[in-house]
Amino acid sequence: MSAIVIDTNVLLVANGLAPQMEDPCRLECLSRLENARRSESVVMDRQNLILDEYHNKLDPNQRPPGPGDAFLRHLLQNMGNAKHVAQVDLTPINREKTDFREFPDDQSLRDEFDPSDRKFVAASNTHPQKPHIVEAADSKWLNWELLLRAHGIQLEILCREKLETVHARKRKRTRK
Repeated sequence: MSAIVIDTNVLLVANGLAPQMEDPCRLECLSRLENARRSESVVMDRQNLILDEYHNKLDPNQRPPGPGDAFLRHLLQNMGNAKHVAQVDLTPINREKTDFREFPDDQSLRDEFDPSDRKFVAASNTHPQKPHIVEAADSKWLNWELLLRAHGIQLEILCREKLETVHARKRKRTRK
């Protein structure tokens, strides 16, 4: 069974909570989550850092649940089932638990990378399959894609065309 790491924003887009991403992207995220539920194992850390982030942004007990909320509930119900959830150990190296021994040993990547997203990279890097990280709405990941690939970590960017448009718009604003 293949494994994947899923950035929180995929669940948020599925719930319709990323206004910059349009309906086609939401449908793509819904389809990707359904595929993950059926045939993949989602990598989570035993320290619950990924799970805590999911919980901070989603509510698995919401009635009726959004699709991202329902996916979180699926993960919670299957934490002990390796067919659905693969658990890895992360070793935080700072008090904030935003940097990890398992993060690639690359100072340029570490300097650029959003601390709150490092857990996803560390989880992928420590898993034996180095599973893809599924991303949907955070255009900063496009900046890191080549550096991550150099360390054997692949991104699966949903809604790539839309995300590249958002990214280009942000870059244009920062140049002014």
